[in-house]
Amino acid sequence: MKTIRLAALVAALAVLPVWTPGGAQSPVRTPTIDELISLKRAGSPEISPDGKLVAYTVRETNWDQNVYETSIWLAEAQSGVSWRLTRGRKSSTNPTWSPDGRRIAFASDRTDRRQLYLIDVRGGESEQLTTGDDSPGAFAWSPDGREIALLMTDAKSDSAKAREKTYGEFDVIDSDYRMTHLHLLDVATKKVRRLTSGAFTVGRFGWSPDGRQIAFDHRINGANANGASANISVVTVATGAVRALVTQEGPDANPVWSPDGTRIAFESAMASPNNFFTNTHIAVVPAAGGAITDLSAAFDEHPAIVKWVGNTIYFSASSKTASYLFSLDPATKKVTRFAPADAWAGSAFTLSADASSAAFVASDAATYPEVYAAPLATMKPVKLTDLGAQTSAWAKAPIEVISWKSKDGTTIEGVLHKPIGFEAGKKYPLLIVIHGGPTGTSRPVPYSSVGQYPIDLWTAKGALVLEPNYRGSAGYGEKFRSLNVRNLGIGDAWDVLSGVDHLVKQGLADSTRVGTMGWSQGGYISAFLATHDAARFKAISVGAGISDWMTYYVNTDITPFTRQYLKGTPWDDPKIYAETSPITYIKGAKTPTLIQHGATDQRVPLPDAFELYRGLKDMGVPSTLMVYRGFEGVGHGPSKPKSSRALMEHNLDWFGKYIWGEPSARF
Repeated sequence: MKTIRLAALVAALAVLPVWTPGGAQSPVRTPTIDELISLKRAGSPEISPDGKLVAYTVRETNWDQNVYETSIWLAEAQSGVSWRLTRGRKSSTNPTWSPDGRRIAFASDRTDRRQLYLIDVRGGESEQLTTGDDSPGAFAWSPDGREIALLMTDAKSDSAKAREKTYGEFDVIDSDYRMTHLHLLDVATKKVRRLTSGAFTVGRFGWSPDGRQIAFDHRINGANANGASANISVVTVATGAVRALVTQEGPDANPVWSPDGTRIAFESAMASPNNFFTNTHIAVVPAAGGAITDLSAAFDEHPAIVKWVGNTIYFSASSKTASYLFSLDPATKKVTRFAPADAWAGSAFTLSADASSAAFVASDAATYPEVYAAPLATMKPVKLTDLGAQTSAWAKAPIEVISWKSKDGTTIEGVLHKPIGFEAGKKYPLLIVIHGGPTGTSRPVPYSSVGQYPIDLWTAKGALVLEPNYRGSAGYGEKFRSLNVRNLGIGDAWDVLSGVDHLVKQGLADSTRVGTMGWSQGGYISAFLATHDAARFKAISVGAGISDWMTYYVNTDITPFTRQYLKGTPWDDPKIYAETSPITYIKGAKTPTLIQHGATDQRVPLPDAFELYRGLKDMGVPSTLMVYRGFEGVGHGPSKPKSSRALMEHNLDWFGKYIWGEPSARF
């Protein structure tokens, strides 16, 4: 593939003919929900140590098995020539280069259980490295390539097995944790030995340059609510001896060694008790122990360390609706941005051994997400994938970033999808899609109808779709992220409603046909709007949303979230819990509301959905509660294609009925 500058690619896409109201030129069509879900998507790029090759994954949809499957591909960084590396049933993920760049270790569930495999990039069959009943987690090559450090979760204890045999299965809450620990795999013999043990669970880790030590973060147990207990320790590979390194309050994680092995950089809350919305910092500590130095205090966002090469720490971070690779000089604390263009949304950055080359996934408002490689000196990208070709026959809605003033004068940005065939001076129905988090970010990305909301079908139907980056969103600095502390729902609603008013005032939106929806925190904000501003909306959809903060507080797997944002417990300050809960204002609800929720959701448990549903029914508000099964992990969102199909079709029908007046057999 030829090297293509982003500007040239954007220009090429801009001249593609699109549908017009008169239908004079129509080589494009509207995709179906199934086609949107079936889009192949690239991820997990890993550049080889010499920067010549890039491994990456491509996800495909298997409707028959109702799963997403991934395979590993390789591409030449300079030419863009690519080929598939792994084949066969099930998924292959997490490609990781050996230090000599000749082999790739990867994870696969091809034997129905996740195991590690090894493949020579010059050709041949893959070789299975691990066996056993327990699946390995994260892994990393030793500097000499002889060993791979990996995480393994402890097997069920004999006492737990005996208890289950006698009494059946039951859980003791805040007890019975199975810990995850470091193990070492000898690549030649395939023998595995345990490296750490004890009453803690290991997260991310990094080898010392000489291969004699591994620094790792760990917390008191695997419960999500205890993430803030993360500290950093160092284990000696030869003996398994562990010494504490960073023990301050708040989470400290992702240790990365300096090239000379004398220091360790890490991501830190710097002892802040409010780590959910304050900035993460890059800090450094002597590898032998000592004082901690904050390197990124002047950088007003969340930096995620990518690599430490020479005298430079590389990290990625969001910048409003974009995201970039940055460098940090530990001596001067100077930060430099690397970007092919403004408004470039890059992610999954990976660097060659000498940091002369990078690979990443990127997109902008007109460009489908693709894998790119670029020399760091110029950041002129070579496109390694061409997955955007899947959409070449589809209608493309114009996407732009807009801004407006909220009720308190705060500037809010949002991603606006305009209708296909947009005509100036015409008013359109307006649908609001609110992201979760609240520290998520909506970005201008084509064909972003994934998971729950068929944005691309609505723009084809002639609707405006606005994705607001309300207060609390990431990418706008710590002060902005803190604006909804003790102001949840209230300030968020100001931001959404002022966005509606802005589009109405501009003559773009039809104020009589407005709907809102969102998942998780976006579902909470939609529920808040349902009980506060019913007259503004014709239809609402609440996805996995909070209706009562007290109900949420006592059920969620991340209880500290509520304590931090509301600055107390419901027993300390019941007033703030009531003021910010949609259910408190249920008598004001009038708008037809669809409620969607996962049956096993641990993040926003199902009682919140039933509480809102019963309140709406008692108020005589047209409402439907749909409970979906099969969500994996903590059950907080769809993980299978048929679940996404159900969610999107149900939202399409709901808003079709109440915004467009279409008949619905379902509702």
